[in-house]
Order: sequence, then C-alpha cells, then structure tokens
Amino acid sequence: MDGDGSYRIEQDTLGVMRVPANAYYGPQTARAVENFPISSHRFQRAFIWALGLIKYAAAQTNVELGLLDRVRGEAISKAALEVAEGRFDDQFVVDVFQTGSGTSTNMNANEVIANRAIEILGGKRGDKKLIHPNDHVNMGQSTNDVIPTAMNLAAAHLIKTKLLPSLERLEQRLQEKAYEFSGYVKAGRTHFQDAVPVTFGQEFSGYAEMIRKGRRRVINALESLLEVPIGGTATGTGLNAHPQFAEKVIEKINSMTQLGVRVAANRFEAMGARDCCLEASGALRVIAHSLLKICNDLRIMSSGPNTGLGEIELPAVQPGSSIMPGKVNPVIVESAMLAASQVIGYDCAISSACRLGELELNMGLPLIAYDLLDSIEILSNTVANLADRCISGITVNVVRAENLAAKSPALVTYLAPKIGYDAAARVAKRMLETGKTLAEIVVEEGLMSREEVEKILDLKKMTGGGLP
Repeated sequence: MDGDGSYRIEQDTLGVMRVPANAYYGPQTARAVENFPISSHRFQRAFIWALGLIKYAAAQTNVELGLLDRVRGEAISKAALEVAEGRFDDQFVVDVFQTGSGTSTNMNANEVIANRAIEILGGKRGDKKLIHPNDHVNMGQSTNDVIPTAMNLAAAHLIKTKLLPSLERLEQRLQEKAYEFSGYVKAGRTHFQDAVPVTFGQEFSGYAEMIRKGRRRVINALESLLEVPIGGTATGTGLNAHPQFAEKVIEKINSMTQLGVRVAANRFEAMGARDCCLEASGALRVIAHSLLKICNDLRIMSSGPNTGLGEIELPAVQPGSSIMPGKVNPVIVESAMLAASQVIGYDCAISSACRLGELELNMGLPLIAYDLLDSIEILSNTVANLADRCISGITVNVVRAENLAAKSPALVTYLAPKIGYDAAARVAKRMLETGKTLAEIVVEEGLMSREEVEKILDLKKMTGGGLP
C-alpha cells in the first residue's frame, strides 16, 4: 500500500485509488472528494460529534452482544471517541452536496475510525485485515439509519445546550424591559398611522411573549427529534442488526449525553421521511419571523435622531458611516434581521429537500442536516447577541414619546362614546388642520368643559394601566 511518499495506494470495490499518505480516511472518501467538488461546505462539529458517539456506542454494543471481539471493539471505541471529541475534524473532507443518503460521509467516518483504530493496535493505515471500515466499524448499521440518527442527535444537542438557553435569555431581557417601561406612554400606531396610546411596557411584553411561544414551539419539535431510527439498517427492517442492537446503542448514547433519545416508534417513517427536521425548521422559521418583527419595530421607534420617531435609544456599539461623521446605526438589530432572513431561506431549502423522500429513504439528508444545524447555530448566537448587546441597553426618550402621544388625533377615540363618532371625527380633522390640541378644540366647539376634558384625557389610563 506504499505509494510515492505523498500517497498510498488502496483498493475498494471499484478498484485502486490513491489516498493522501497522511490521511486517516480511505479510498471511498477520496473518491467522494473527487466526485463532489461543489462547495466549501463541510459538516459541522456537532454532526461529527454525533457520528463519533454513534460509532462508539455501536462498537461497545457489538462487543457486548458477542459480535465483535473485544480487542477490535475497544480500539474502534477509542478512535470513535476521539472523533467525537474533535481530534479528526480536518479528516472529514466530503462536501455536503453529495449522494442524498450521506453514504460518503458515513464512509468517511468509518474509514477515519478504522484507520485510527488500526494505528492504536500498532498496524499500518489501510490494513483492512486488522480493522475493516464496513465489517467492523459499520457493523449492525447502514448509512440510512446512521445519518438520520446523527442529524437528530446533533440538532437535539444544539437545541438543548445553545438555542433554548439563548431564547430564555432574550425572553428574560424583553420581559425586564416590559416591567421597566410599564409607566412610559407612547402613541400607538396601526398601518403606520396614529392609533390610541399604549405603554412601552405593553409593547415589550408582546415581544417577550413572541419569544416565549417560539421557545415552546422548539421544545415541542425537540420531542420529535429525540426519536431516532438507528437499528433500522438499509430500509427499516433491521436486516443484519441484532434485535437488541438499537436499544443498547440508545442506552449508551443517553448515558453519555442525557438527551433522552429513544428508538423511533416506526423506523419506516423515520427513514423514509424527515418530518421531524421539517417540524424543527418550522419552529426556527417562526422565531426568525418574530425577530424580524421585533427588530423592525426597534428600528422604527429608534429612528432619527432628529428626523425620525426617536422614542427609544438603542446602545451605540460602533460608528455607522464611513462618510457621515457622528452617524450611529442600529447594527445589532440589522445583524439579527440578516440572520433571521438566512434561517428563513434555510427553511425553504429544508422543505424542498424533505420532498425528496421516495419510497424507503429520503434523498436530501446531507442538505437537511447541514441547513438545520446551521440554522440552530445562527439563531442561538443571534438571539444571545441581541439580548446582551441591544435589548439590555435600550432606554426610552420619555418626554419625546409622551409629546408625540399627546398630539395624536387618535386620542379622540377615547371621547367618542361621550361626544359621538361624527363629532369625534370632526375634532380629529380639525386637530390635523390647525395643530391645536384635542382639549382646545373640544372646548372651542362646546362639546365638553376644560375640566371635563382634562379629567378624562389621562394617557396612562387610556392604555389600560398595566401589563397583560
């Protein structure tokens, strides 16, 4: 198997193949590198971590079941754990845009683990007689159950460790602002036109509730991701896998991760479709839309400083212009809006890839996995950054906000039950034409006395007085 020094020669079922001499991967991975020169996208750390855990649990299980000798099994287990820990990330070289099952990536893992296990046993990389990537590392498995299981493990892990804590932090920051701003009145606006007043606290409480409900949607989707099809092998029938293989593998994964993974109730569904990933992506998409609404509102309310609403101030974190001195832009919310747009785009791609499920296997697995994991990562970082670098530092320009609210013709709505709709509409029109206040016009027209108007026109009272 020695080559010219920079390559070694290996053989697979299609013939001989040159493999870089220092590579831990083998001929099938090398073929995939040549066959898929599509992008710079490679599977994320979380996915490789999940693959390593699965291979470790499988090796341990096969030893326990008497299907794999202990010497080989322990070497494979050690190598698989090293993969899970990230020691061989640079050896996972296959493009995401590959065969739809992800076979090339499963074999990438099998070959890396096999060659590292051979090395642990004192052998030479490529010596399949010592450890075979298919016969030993892939024992009891198929790409068709390994890749969907790895997708779900990686996504569930990122959701539990990153996304949910980040969403909780953003929700908490928004709720804190809701309480802090509960006494500050602002003009309500619908259709970008004046409407009856609300408090900033009420507005921010709505934002907090959006994130709270988004978090609940993610938790619900997480339950679906925790069902995995390992043990289904090629088509869901469990061919060539020991009857106890799946349960024992899951038991070992749970002991290491505490994720609470369980064997899919129906492996044919779990392998032929990726509805669990589509459900999770849909929950992320809803949060992305929530972020777009919240961030747009923040941009509008902070617009200015002199020619916009200027009702709130966002933290100034960097200069906003290369040509206009002193300009400060809402860069954190803009960053969040770009990230949200990316998540929505990924959801579209995931939806399309989920439609590629024909008969016993979905053919969009690598793309679904990559886009879902990237969405979780982007969204986790975005909401944490928004919470810490923007929401926590927002302040209200109280005088400006209350002045704008006091000038709103929509205030006449509060008097309409007393003076009638038509008279109220006439008063609103005169306010716009003359620039006079509501109280001045109502008194001029003899509709109410000044004392009555001043008693009634309490802006805080109009808002209902508190949070939901």
